[in-house]
Amino acid sequence: MDFDFSAILLGLTVLFGVVWGLDRLFLYRRRKTRLDAAGEEYRDPMPVDWARSLFPVVLVVLLLRSFVAEPFRIPSGSMMPTLDVGDFILVNKFAYGLRLPAFNNKFVDLGEPKRGDVVVFRFPGYLCHDGDKLVRSGDMSCNDPHAPVQQQNWIKRVIGLPGDSIEVHGADLWVNGQPVTADEIGPYEGNPQRSVDQTMLGMGATVWNEHLKREDGSAVNHLIARMPAYTTPNSIPNDRVPSKVPAGCYLVMGDNRNDSLDSRWWGCMPEKNLAGKAFLIWMSWKGWGTGGVDFSRIGTVIH
Repeated sequence: MDFDFSAILLGLTVLFGVVWGLDRLFLYRRRKTRLDAAGEEYRDPMPVDWARSLFPVVLVVLLLRSFVAEPFRIPSGSMMPTLDVGDFILVNKFAYGLRLPAFNNKFVDLGEPKRGDVVVFRFPGYLCHDGDKLVRSGDMSCNDPHAPVQQQNWIKRVIGLPGDSIEVHGADLWVNGQPVTADEIGPYEGNPQRSVDQTMLGMGATVWNEHLKREDGSAVNHLIARMPAYTTPNSIPNDRVPSKVPAGCYLVMGDNRNDSLDSRWWGCMPEKNLAGKAFLIWMSWKGWGTGGVDFSRIGTVIH
């Protein structure tokens, strides 16, 4: 089951605040007067005492997670080798504007994603044909085009901005008619005891340094993995995803190009689904018996 921790924090903040506030407005004076008259030491009832103590703590955590930085854990290998399974990252929540907690509505605009940014977002759902129109569905097979979309946070790299023309054919990528170049570094090196590494090693994965150009002409140089023996990803354009990125939307892809469920399958990521920009690995846990804490990755800035 997927929990929306922001919604839980918001609910607890409101609950504790209401309990404490209503008590101070309507019950506190009467209770204190009665106890003073009886010569007894004043104490808040346990529910009120808990609310008074926890309200500021939960409020501070909510504000920090909503408007400053939020921690996330990488659950899959779709962003390898940039982000590994078990990496704990921090996400800048104000890079693209301030949004209401839980509801995610932007109320202060501070910028938009750039090509090459690694972003966290709420998964918008799979694109499915419903008659003569495309709809978002939580059913990957599209057997139920109206299946609800679960609230999940995903992480990918921005490849296409609104208005960009994107073409993808196998390992080849074009942005606005220009090929995106990449230099091969060598074979992927991993821990054969980990299942995610077993797949990449078994499929002969190679690591490349990709040069993704931004609007100002600068390049975002970042690592990607290729393993054509594993699977052939969808091309762009296809019957669900057009070449031109629609307004208010971003085309995103994983750095593990042959093992990433991304815009090549489910279309663009709406701007309203953005959660923030990933910027730092603060912890990396490879698992018991398969590496433990990877100290070499701690403090790594995400490019």
